[in-house]
Amino acid sequence: MKKEYLFTLVVAALCNFTWASCQITSDNRVQPDETEKTTKSEIPSQKDIQRFKSKGWVCYGDFGAKGDGITNDIVAIAATHEFANKHSLTVKADKATYYIGGKRCTVSIQTNTEFGEAAFIIDDTDVEDRNAHIFSVNSVKQSFKPINITSLKKNQDKLDITLPGASLVTVTDSNVKRYIRFGANQNNGSSQTDIFIVDKNGTVDKNTPIIWDFERITEITVLPVDETILTISGGKFTTIANREESKYSYFARGIAIKRSNVIVDGLEHRITGEGDQGAPYGGFISISNCSNVTVRNTLLTGHKVYRTIGSAGTPVSMGTYDININRALNITFENCSQTNDINNTEYWGIMGSNYCKNVVYDHCTFSRFDAHMGVANATIRHSTLGHQGINAIGSGVFTVENSTINGTNLINLRSDYGSTWEGEFFIRNCIFAPRGVKSGNVNLIGGSNTGQHDFGYTCYMPERITIENLQIDDSSHPEKYRGPAIFANFNKEMTDEAYLEKFPFIKTREVILTNVSTASKLPLRISDNTYMFKDVVIVK
Repeated sequence: MKKEYLFTLVVAALCNFTWASCQITSDNRVQPDETEKTTKSEIPSQKDIQRFKSKGWVCYGDFGAKGDGITNDIVAIAATHEFANKHSLTVKADKATYYIGGKRCTVSIQTNTEFGEAAFIIDDTDVEDRNAHIFSVNSVKQSFKPINITSLKKNQDKLDITLPGASLVTVTDSNVKRYIRFGANQNNGSSQTDIFIVDKNGTVDKNTPIIWDFERITEITVLPVDETILTISGGKFTTIANREESKYSYFARGIAIKRSNVIVDGLEHRITGEGDQGAPYGGFISISNCSNVTVRNTLLTGHKVYRTIGSAGTPVSMGTYDININRALNITFENCSQTNDINNTEYWGIMGSNYCKNVVYDHCTFSRFDAHMGVANATIRHSTLGHQGINAIGSGVFTVENSTINGTNLINLRSDYGSTWEGEFFIRNCIFAPRGVKSGNVNLIGGSNTGQHDFGYTCYMPERITIENLQIDDSSHPEKYRGPAIFANFNKEMTDEAYLEKFPFIKTREVILTNVSTASKLPLRISDNTYMFKDVVIVK
């Protein structure tokens, strides 16, 4: 890898090609930094412009991209999309290899893009701005701040506002802190925030309900939803991984989707060059502040796990992702998988998310599903999940059906955020192959909460859990194995009525079991902590 990289640098130097910073002129043209030598994008003639508009598409070669895998083509790529955005043209990549180095230059995509069979080498070994994505799929709509909305109520069904069409509303109350994290990565929480969809009359979409009371809104933004669907297809991307110090300095350097109604189809992303150290990644596909995004037929890659010292002063493994979803609604991954083994613990779980609603895995094979700071409604169907399984907190309905889960628990309620789920679980027609079976500790619902930490909200366990047709593969159990339990021991200190929770953890009311079988033939137990779950009604 090192020899290959050095060869690339030598050839680039001999050809006198160096990266240019992308600047935007007053007329919105991409302009390289003239203090550096660079392959400038070609300026099309009027005859070429008419030809491009007549055929309806442009390609990177039209604007000077070499596509030889050595020349720095980012300026030509940016110029191509800039022209396509201005004239509403499709972009079609040539069947070539485009090298993208470390200078800051984010390409704005506002039209359909066919990466096709093109290959892209993203070199992160010397990056000017680790926060700058390579591509950003942007809305043509302009956001604005309404002036007459100062407060909101949980589950409020209408806003006093008239809009040009369906819109995303994002609200924040910086006076209230939620998700006050507990444990090795402890923090002081985040400002209360929410995102939801309203129609032109201000009616809130029932599938994206308001989940908090906002007594005093400190920030509110309205972004009209793009009505048309923008499609990005194909493309074989390879990231040459960074070699920075292993600490929480996240790299973006991928494709940011910030527009509603987007389809990503047939993309591939691989990673090479991961060494003994490296900074984590925030997501090659990063979806934020938008709705109705579908990623399908896509191949991604889990990142190598690196360790650092967490905020509590103890060593931690750093989360690093190829998928990141933040403040986004109605997001679906369909028929997607990853290049590395989903059960290889050397690689971190592929996905992380915050502040989302209605996230779906459909026919996916991934190492993990994860919701850090809450998801409202999630579905996993016809999928296989690997060593990190399902990790979530949130509200609404979580459905897992026709799937195989290989995690430590069937569903793990994240203890660093209070193991809270205010709603219901439905588990149907699934296979649970627990990682921890050799230890003799097999639980369907994992998590912990001592009732002594203020997470910024009341913590709930699912009010009702319905399990139908579940096969538990606990065949590799040790000799003294007692059988699987529905609940982990969420609080080992809560063994009798003398224990007092400063911040009460609301327990599950009912578990409905139909056709649950174990390979060990041992019956399903309630928990190692029978006192904590003594009031749970089990219906068989």
